[in-house]
Amino acid sequence: MSVVLDASMTLSWYFRDERDATALAALAYVGVHGALVPPLWNVEIGHTLVKAERRGRITRDQSATILASLRSLPILVESGGDSPAFPQLALARAYDLSGYDAAYLELAMRIGIPLATRDEHLATKAEQLRLRWTATHE
Repeated sequence: MSVVLDASMTLSWYFRDERDATALAALAYVGVHGALVPPLWNVEIGHTLVKAERRGRITRDQSATILASLRSLPILVESGGDSPAFPQLALARAYDLSGYDAAYLELAMRIGIPLATRDEHLATKAEQLRLRWTATHE
Protein backbone atom coordinates (compact mmCIF):
# COMPACT_ATOMS: atom_id res chain seq x y z
CA MET A 1 0.00 0.00 0.00
CA SER A 2 1.24 3.47 -0.82
CA VAL A 3 0.64 6.70 1.08
CA VAL A 4 -0.17 10.30 0.24
CA LEU A 5 2.75 12.36 1.48
CA ASP A 6 2.60 16.04 2.32
CA ALA A 7 5.49 18.50 2.36
CA SER A 8 5.54 18.82 6.15
CA MET A 9 6.25 15.12 6.61
CA THR A 10 8.69 15.04 3.69
CA LEU A 11 10.83 17.92 4.90
CA SER A 12 10.90 16.66 8.48
CA TRP A 13 13.25 13.96 7.19
CA TYR A 14 15.90 16.57 6.41
CA PHE A 15 15.69 19.06 9.27
CA ARG A 16 17.24 17.70 12.45
CA ASP A 17 14.94 19.69 14.76
CA GLU A 18 11.86 18.21 13.03
CA ARG A 19 13.09 14.63 12.58
CA ASP A 20 11.66 12.11 15.03
CA ALA A 21 10.69 8.44 15.13
CA THR A 22 7.46 9.06 13.19
CA ALA A 23 9.30 10.96 10.46
CA LEU A 24 11.90 8.22 10.13
CA ALA A 25 9.18 5.55 10.05
CA ALA A 26 7.43 7.46 7.25
CA LEU A 27 10.69 7.72 5.31
CA ALA A 28 11.28 3.98 5.64
CA TYR A 29 7.68 3.27 4.63
CA VAL A 30 7.91 5.48 1.54
CA GLY A 31 11.22 3.88 0.61
CA VAL A 32 9.51 0.49 0.46
CA HIS A 33 5.93 1.27 -0.54
CA GLY A 34 6.22 4.56 -2.41
CA ALA A 35 4.11 7.69 -2.11
CA LEU A 36 1.71 9.79 -4.13
CA VAL A 37 1.77 13.57 -3.99
CA PRO A 38 -0.28 16.28 -5.68
CA PRO A 39 1.58 18.69 -8.02
CA LEU A 40 1.45 21.27 -5.24
CA TRP A 41 4.01 19.19 -3.30
CA ASN A 42 6.81 20.25 -5.67
CA VAL A 43 5.99 23.92 -5.11
CA GLU A 44 5.81 23.52 -1.34
CA ILE A 45 9.13 21.66 -1.20
CA GLY A 46 10.85 24.33 -3.29
CA HIS A 47 9.29 27.18 -1.33
CA THR A 48 10.35 25.72 2.00
CA LEU A 49 13.90 25.05 0.84
CA VAL A 50 14.31 28.60 -0.45
CA LYS A 51 12.96 29.99 2.83
CA ALA A 52 15.36 27.76 4.79
CA GLU A 53 18.28 28.98 2.65
CA ARG A 54 17.33 32.63 3.17
CA ARG A 55 17.13 32.11 6.93
CA GLY A 56 20.52 30.41 7.01
CA ARG A 57 19.01 27.14 8.11
CA ILE A 58 20.53 25.27 5.13
CA THR A 59 22.84 26.05 2.23
CA ARG A 60 22.14 25.79 -1.49
CA ASP A 61 24.29 22.68 -1.56
CA GLN A 62 22.16 21.14 1.16
CA SER A 63 19.02 22.00 -0.83
CA ALA A 64 20.52 20.25 -3.84
CA THR A 65 21.31 17.20 -1.70
CA ILE A 66 17.73 17.13 -0.36
CA LEU A 67 16.29 17.35 -3.87
CA ALA A 68 18.58 14.57 -5.10
CA SER A 69 17.49 12.41 -2.17
CA LEU A 70 13.82 13.05 -2.95
CA ARG A 71 14.34 12.19 -6.62
CA SER A 72 15.77 8.82 -5.55
CA LEU A 73 12.62 7.88 -3.64
CA PRO A 74 9.57 6.23 -5.25
CA ILE A 75 7.41 9.37 -5.05
CA LEU A 76 4.89 9.82 -7.84
CA VAL A 77 3.28 13.17 -8.63
CA GLU A 78 -0.39 12.40 -9.25
CA SER A 79 -2.05 14.83 -11.65
CA GLY A 80 -5.67 14.40 -10.65
CA GLY A 81 -6.75 12.85 -13.89
CA ASP A 82 -10.53 12.83 -14.11
CA SER A 83 -11.28 14.36 -10.72
CA PRO A 84 -13.87 17.14 -10.70
CA ALA A 85 -12.65 20.70 -11.09
CA PHE A 86 -11.30 22.18 -7.87
CA PRO A 87 -12.48 19.42 -5.50
CA GLN A 88 -10.21 20.85 -2.82
CA LEU A 89 -12.44 23.95 -2.60
CA ALA A 90 -15.36 21.93 -1.23
CA LEU A 91 -13.04 20.02 1.12
CA ALA A 92 -11.39 23.22 2.35
CA ARG A 93 -14.82 24.61 3.20
CA ALA A 94 -16.18 21.41 4.72
CA TYR A 95 -13.14 20.66 6.88
CA ASP A 96 -11.83 24.17 7.59
CA LEU A 97 -8.59 23.52 5.70
CA SER A 98 -6.37 25.64 3.51
CA GLY A 99 -6.66 24.92 -0.19
CA TYR A 100 -3.16 23.46 0.00
CA ASP A 101 -4.01 21.00 2.77
CA ALA A 102 -7.28 20.13 1.05
CA ALA A 103 -5.31 19.06 -2.05
CA TYR A 104 -3.52 16.39 0.00
CA LEU A 105 -6.73 15.25 1.67
CA GLU A 106 -8.56 15.09 -1.67
CA LEU A 107 -5.87 12.86 -3.13
CA ALA A 108 -5.97 10.52 -0.12
CA MET A 109 -9.77 10.34 -0.32
CA ARG A 110 -9.85 9.81 -4.08
CA ILE A 111 -7.23 7.07 -4.11
CA GLY A 112 -8.32 5.60 -0.77
CA ILE A 113 -4.92 5.52 0.90
CA PRO A 114 -3.62 7.10 4.13
CA LEU A 115 -2.18 10.59 4.38
CA ALA A 116 1.18 11.15 6.12
CA THR A 117 1.41 14.67 7.53
CA ARG A 118 2.93 16.49 10.48
CA ASP A 119 0.28 19.21 10.28
CA GLU A 120 -1.91 18.45 13.30
CA HIS A 121 -5.06 20.12 11.93
CA LEU A 122 -4.81 18.20 8.67
CA ALA A 123 -3.90 14.99 10.54
CA THR A 124 -7.01 15.37 12.71
CA LYS A 125 -9.23 15.70 9.64
CA ALA A 126 -7.56 12.71 8.00
CA GLU A 127 -8.03 10.71 11.19
CA GLN A 128 -11.74 11.58 11.28
CA LEU A 129 -11.97 10.11 7.78
CA ARG A 130 -9.84 7.10 8.79
CA LEU A 131 -7.15 8.22 6.37
CA ARG A 132 -4.34 9.23 8.72
CA TRP A 133 -1.05 7.39 8.22
CA THR A 134 0.67 6.33 11.42
CA ALA A 135 3.85 4.42 12.06
CA THR A 136 1.69 1.36 12.71
CA HIS A 137 1.04 1.19 8.94
CA GLU A 138 4.48 -0.34 8.58
